[in-house]
Amino acid sequence: MDLYSIIPVSDRTKALGWFEVFFGRAADEVIGEEYLWQVGENAWIVVDDRDVRAERVGGAMITLGVTDLDDILARLAAHGIGHEPVETYSNGVRHVVVLDPDGNSLSLAEAPVQ
Repeated sequence: MDLYSIIPVSDRTKALGWFEVFFGRAADEVIGEEYLWQVGENAWIVVDDRDVRAERVGGAMITLGVTDLDDILARLAAHGIGHEPVETYSNGVRHVVVLDPDGNSLSLAEAPVQ
C-alpha cells in the first residue's frame, strides 16, 4: 500500500521554502503542480497550492515518526521555525507539534530507545 498525504497551502513559494527546511532537502519529486517528499518506502507528503485545495488550507494534521528529534528541532530553530513544547508520554514517546505558515500541523514523534 502507498500513502500520499496532501498538505494544502496558500502560497507555493513560501511553503516550498518552509518544507525544504522542515525536511532538510528540496522536494524529491515534482508532478505537475504538486511537490512530493518521500517520508517512507511507500509514503509521501504532497504540498499543493492549487485552487481546488483552497478550502482545506491549514487543515492538515500529520504525525511523522522520527529517530533524531533533537537534531530536527535544532535545524528548524536555526531557520527561525518554532514549535510547541515537547511532550513526553507515559510510554516514553517524545512528541512535538510544528505548524507550517498556513497552520497545518506536522507532529514529530520519537519512540524511546529500546
